[in-house]
Amino acid sequence: MPRQGALLDEAAAMTADKTCKDCLAEGITTKRPAIWPGPRCQAHHRKIVKVRRVRAHARRTEATYGLSGDDYWRLYEAQGRRCYICQRATGAARRLAVDHDHRCAEGHPRDQGCPRCVRALLCGPCNQLLGRYGEESLKRAIEVLRDPPAQRTLLDT
Repeated sequence: MPRQGALLDEAAAMTADKTCKDCLAEGITTKRPAIWPGPRCQAHHRKIVKVRRVRAHARRTEATYGLSGDDYWRLYEAQGRRCYICQRATGAARRLAVDHDHRCAEGHPRDQGCPRCVRALLCGPCNQLLGRYGEESLKRAIEVLRDPPAQRTLLDT
């Protein structure tokens, strides 16, 4: 099995006379080989793939939660570009999840949402935390952190 680098070198050699159509349109005069579909150079191919991913994410959030792509990014900025709960996850490696209330009474399926149902943008673990434990469980968890019941029991004897 040939290495991927060798395959790219072979493809570059086959298309050495072709230049990237986006480079030509932008007036870039370097001879970047157009080995990607389109034909595009590697840099422009990455740029196109990124744009497609952003559009696909916007379509999914629109279809699932009724949020436009602009609404998602406005929420993201308003939260300081971090998960609302842990404040550690930035969404750089994996976009933050749209957390929504499954008990919303707007008349849509439970797995879908609407802008009224949306609560925050969360990382995966924080989103699962809210889904797994109810409000009362989380209140008890805060109580354990603030005033550990084991310490009260053990120190009172």
